[in-house]
Amino acid sequence: MAALAVACAVGLIVDDRILVGAPIWLKPFKFAVSFAVYGLTLAWMLSRRTTASRTGRWAAHAVVVSGLTEMAIIAAQALRGRRSHFNVETPLDQLLFSVMGITIAVLWVATFVIAVILWRARLGDRATDQAIRLGLLIALAGLLLGGLMVGPTAEQQAAGDLDTVIGAHSVGVPDGGPAMPLTGWSTTGGDLRIPHFLGMHALQAIPLFLYTIETLAGRFTRLRDERVRLRLVQVTAGCVAALVALATWQALRGQALIHPDAATLGALGAIAVATAAGTYSALRRRPGPTGDDALLPPLSKEST
Repeated sequence: MAALAVACAVGLIVDDRILVGAPIWLKPFKFAVSFAVYGLTLAWMLSRRTTASRTGRWAAHAVVVSGLTEMAIIAAQALRGRRSHFNVETPLDQLLFSVMGITIAVLWVATFVIAVILWRARLGDRATDQAIRLGLLIALAGLLLGGLMVGPTAEQQAAGDLDTVIGAHSVGVPDGGPAMPLTGWSTTGGDLRIPHFLGMHALQAIPLFLYTIETLAGRFTRLRDERVRLRLVQVTAGCVAALVALATWQALRGQALIHPDAATLGALGAIAVATAAGTYSALRRRPGPTGDDALLPPLSKEST
């Protein structure tokens, strides 16, 4: 995937073709990077088991094969100048899009099997266990949200034009309209790729958050308490899950990410307040074995 990302980056430079409002090699590039990160993350998670299992190995192989198949189709269609997703214009396009649907289903099932294996294994302390397990759980939900894109849109049904394209990333506007740089997310309507992205990358975000607070534990003694780190991971996972739900709701209402209405802002504010309250609760002084459970400022020579 890393090698393919480099090849696609070269394609972005030397190939000036545009497809659905974006450089034709941008989608393969983003997918290659995403699969590389996804594979590395799952490999790291599986490496934390104390004992290997045949089921886990086969599930990992299934992720690899399905990812390679998906990327082969995306790259091949880009080379042909054709859409990979939602394209049913020719029998070959229909076949390739159907195969992609199968590969994503296999990827989801394999990831689910890995999640079950890791849920039952001891991967570190309790905070580490929760960071990995909750990240996987939200990622599985994020993968499922991709299914919202594959059905015919209201506009496609109203026009009776289901012979070339079925499904879309955008809601309320056609794909290929004004979009945000790099991500390509719509700036004029809803975009279901946003909750899909947020959910999938909880797989990396929550363990990285734990790594960050473990790094800060050298400066804040409160963070050295495993119970505190566990509570902070749980609050973070709750915040991420709520943001995924909010982004889904916003997209389904045909609302662009950068143009939220009062209801969306109100829900975002409620999430912020709940997260702040949860963080305060996680950090506040609680009776402990040593009686020293307070969050301290950065250590100085005097305090040391």
